[in-house]
Amino acid sequence: MPLIDMPLDQLLTYEGRNPRPADHAAYWDTALAEMRATKPEPVLHAVPNPSSAVEAFDLTFTGVGGSRIYAKYMRPARIAGPRPAVLMFHGYSGSSGDWLEKVAYAASGYCVAAMDCRGQGGRSEDLGGTRGNTLRGHIIRGLDDEPSRMLYRQIFLDTAQLARVVMEFDEVDATRVGATGASQGGGLTLACAALTPEIRRAAPVYPFLCDYQRVWEMDLATNAYDELRTWFRMFDPTHARQDEIFLRLGYIDVQHLADRIKAQVCMITGLMDTICPPSTQYAAFNKMRCEKDVLIYPDFGHEGIPGAGDRCFEFLAGL
Repeated sequence: MPLIDMPLDQLLTYEGRNPRPADHAAYWDTALAEMRATKPEPVLHAVPNPSSAVEAFDLTFTGVGGSRIYAKYMRPARIAGPRPAVLMFHGYSGSSGDWLEKVAYAASGYCVAAMDCRGQGGRSEDLGGTRGNTLRGHIIRGLDDEPSRMLYRQIFLDTAQLARVVMEFDEVDATRVGATGASQGGGLTLACAALTPEIRRAAPVYPFLCDYQRVWEMDLATNAYDELRTWFRMFDPTHARQDEIFLRLGYIDVQHLADRIKAQVCMITGLMDTICPPSTQYAAFNKMRCEKDVLIYPDFGHEGIPGAGDRCFEFLAGL
């Protein structure tokens, strides 16, 4: 079989390259305390939809720093008792997508919330305010500011705030909440599960935002990770700060949050993925201490994977 990364037996034991800051646990405990101190003040506005089986709403809530975050929220039209819920997270630079993508879950009895990441292609606010570079990318946003100003810190916290909001809805059974998404959405699925231990099941598809230094060393800082190369070329052309930068990126490296996850995890990975290399995904997977499994597609990369959506649906049906 052709390889673009490590052989499978090495992937199964790979522990990652990107360093973990010594104060990583305290960093995220402080971040969560800030989120919990932020009143979400959720607002629902009903919107028309063509299905009599579901109800649809524009949901907004307040994230850290005061940004109002948007999500599509859909629930069954006829609810008999609290229902399970699924949180959905989108790919890098995208948005929560069409309502139609959520109908299958809602018509099957689930409440569904699909979040727009702040500053990307949807309707969420990004109030900004970081010092330093803001060119081409969220991974590098805040690298020259205090670690607490890094943008993905705020986005990770938005996923947990969304979970908090949804779990408090009367129609939702807070003990039966899952999360799913692909690429950035896969990374955010894991971040949400790590920061919200009540999440019961997580179905990430080829998760992004893992093991930045491994991506760099594979010379794959292109496409979604291109901003790493941009930062070095424009702000540190001799790489004098390389060790410092990768250590700082460790705060927002999903692999270092993975040991917090208590949910059951089903990850989907293509071994030909040159966008989010398999080793970076396994760096997170191998650190999980929860019940977990990975569904491997040997001949597929960062693309539509046959049956992946059905597999996630089936897995989340166990909520």
